[in-house]
Amino acid sequence: MTLIIAEAGVNHNGSKELAYKLVDAAKNAGADIVKFQTFKAKNLASKEAHQAEYQVENTQRKESQLAMLKRLELPYEFHHELIKYCNDVGIEFLSTAFDSESLAFLVNDLGLKKLKIPSGEITNAPLVLEHAQTGCNLILSTGMATLAEIEDVLGVIAFGYLGLTNPSFDAFREAYASAKGQELLKKKVTILHCTTEYPAPMDEINLKAMDTLAHAFKLPVGYSDHSEGITVPIAAVARGAIVIEKHFTLDKNMDGPDHKASLEPGELKTMVSAIRNVELALGLGVKAPTASEIKNKVVARKSLVAATDINKGEAFSRHNLAIKRPGAGISPFYYWDTLGKISTESYKEDEIIK
Repeated sequence: MTLIIAEAGVNHNGSKELAYKLVDAAKNAGADIVKFQTFKAKNLASKEAHQAEYQVENTQRKESQLAMLKRLELPYEFHHELIKYCNDVGIEFLSTAFDSESLAFLVNDLGLKKLKIPSGEITNAPLVLEHAQTGCNLILSTGMATLAEIEDVLGVIAFGYLGLTNPSFDAFREAYASAKGQELLKKKVTILHCTTEYPAPMDEINLKAMDTLAHAFKLPVGYSDHSEGITVPIAAVARGAIVIEKHFTLDKNMDGPDHKASLEPGELKTMVSAIRNVELALGLGVKAPTASEIKNKVVARKSLVAATDINKGEAFSRHNLAIKRPGAGISPFYYWDTLGKISTESYKEDEIIK
């Protein structure tokens, strides 16, 4: 089954109450995982970091990234309550770490065994290496990245998984090229195609890039969606995505940078239901009549029938043979073989030839 990650992100707006409600919404929608973001604003952005255009537009407030992020921090101490609540309601907790301190907290204090590396950190080799050194399974988003950059970061991950020392660009490449490095990557890493824009324009989604990633790296591939609506993630599943990540919120009109590009609870539930239906519809790939089709074969197909009354001993001809429903008799495939043969019994018009 497709792993569906409901991305709460920072849509809690720093509120514990909203965070709990987001967990409930994700669970009620049928998502497998609810994901938050863990960071210390001072470790994530400098005073000189500007907001992205979509952040200014969505918040209607022009300020530094640092000021914005400080309001959106999820306190470390609250994580313990939040993960317990997720366990109680029956949904997996996941969070993205944006700095070393937060990563150590997620792994050492919360005991997470699965980690998500966001697109913006794909060139942050030291932080990526720390992720790999935990030994956790990794989900890697690849927004804004080239194939070469993805290969580079996979080299960092392979190096970390192998437990090697003395990191360097050449050492990363050697780790990536090694048989053991490739084995560990295939076992532990999933790549997500992504377009880093909020919302992402349809003509920039490029779902066919999923095929390119799968071919280039021979790793499981999924999709992290920032488009409007639910069409694209459903299409991604039909195209083979094994993971879908989608932002959601309680209300798109709330104050905050990501609400407008997120699904509301009802939309999230519809997306999950549609994905599960797509999974059922994909089937096993064997082309053969299904159980429901078999009972319809007699009704829908045709047989050789008598076009006119036929006497015993009379030869079958184009004049006295017809092809009509039902399909309970001789298949029309044998029409030409039957022409000229002598009928061994008499038939009334429209009677099935035996």
